[in-house]
Amino acid sequence: MVDIKKVVVFGASGNTGLCCTEAATKQGYDVTAFVRNPYKLPQSLATQVTVKVGDILDTSAVDEAVKGQDAVIILLGTRNDLSATTVMSEGTKNILAAMDRYGVKRVSACLSAFNFRERAKVPERFLPLLDDHERMLNALKSSNQEWIAVLPPHITDQPGCGDYISEHGNSPGRMISKYDLGHFMVSCLSDDANLYQLCGICDKSQT
Repeated sequence: MVDIKKVVVFGASGNTGLCCTEAATKQGYDVTAFVRNPYKLPQSLATQVTVKVGDILDTSAVDEAVKGQDAVIILLGTRNDLSATTVMSEGTKNILAAMDRYGVKRVSACLSAFNFRERAKVPERFLPLLDDHERMLNALKSSNQEWIAVLPPHITDQPGCGDYISEHGNSPGRMISKYDLGHFMVSCLSDDANLYQLCGICDKSQT
């Protein structure tokens, strides 16, 4: 089991990113939050972490955030924008390249549960965004890192139950609280059984 003390969260100011960053602090990690807009971090949380401001497509900013870390968490998203993009996959590639440069091995990345499905069974409106999630997954698989791909279903704003279910290679249910997902994005890093796995997750009540 790898000894993880320092973690950087990319996308730390997003809906799930905030929950993940808070979960990491509560689990005792030294946390770096990588954000584009530092004002989206609540002051109560910003005072507990190291804040790095930058763009995920700026390799120098990404390098500075990754240097000296023990693990990386990737929570890149487009909020409700379903249009075609390459930002998430290109950002992931920049992160993985920085990890190579600085010898950081372990990474968890949030993708989409649609990666479990055949494309023909995915609603057409989600396909452009799924294309970039697939590129993210391929980047992880072809990297030298100890990767964990977390594929949540619909993410809700409901309070975390703390009693969620995770499975390898399958989506066990329909919904997951952003708080429980944030917790798992951190906790999965310390369990070697998750390495090189596509991890499905859901709230226990949603199986």
